[in-house]
Amino acid sequence: MDYKEIVKKIKPEFEKTMVFLEKEAAKIRSGRASSALVEDVLVDCFGEKFPLKQLGTISMPEPKQIVIQPWDRSYLGPIEKALFSHSNLGISPVVDKDVIRINLPPLNEEYRKGLLRVLSEKQEEARKTMRRWRDNAWEEIQEKFKEKEIREDDKFKGKEELQKLIDEFHKKIDDLGEKKKKEIME
Repeated sequence: MDYKEIVKKIKPEFEKTMVFLEKEAAKIRSGRASSALVEDVLVDCFGEKFPLKQLGTISMPEPKQIVIQPWDRSYLGPIEKALFSHSNLGISPVVDKDVIRINLPPLNEEYRKGLLRVLSEKQEEARKTMRRWRDNAWEEIQEKFKEKEIREDDKFKGKEELQKLIDEFHKKIDDLGEKKKKEIME
């Protein structure tokens, strides 16, 4: 195994981390309604917990409104209860016949700053995960060098490749963060 294979082996892990970060960022409320805000809210139905997206249709008829249409009327109460207890969104669901409407209130400055802090924490978690993968790969490269399976030149080329990869993904994290910050500040 040479250093290229070791570097190639961690790239999918970096990509998984980015996908996770994108999903987490989508859950952070911005000025616009998004199904990602509520689709993973756990609803207690029939003694089990189900993500909201498995119990009905989620739509956004207006930029600041989310409408949830359960597949069964018996889900209305449990969904409403779950949304009320999911207080970090700052929302108030209203049952309107067979649907639940959520009108998103405007974001105040203090709430926006809190959302930016949450976004920053999630970005840092992603960076830490990637650094951990990079460090593991670097240890593996050094181990291969000690066992004389990799030459010294290749060891340093591997280190450079790892740094290029981490720089590329850190830029992606920063770009995602900037895009989300703009949405939050709208």
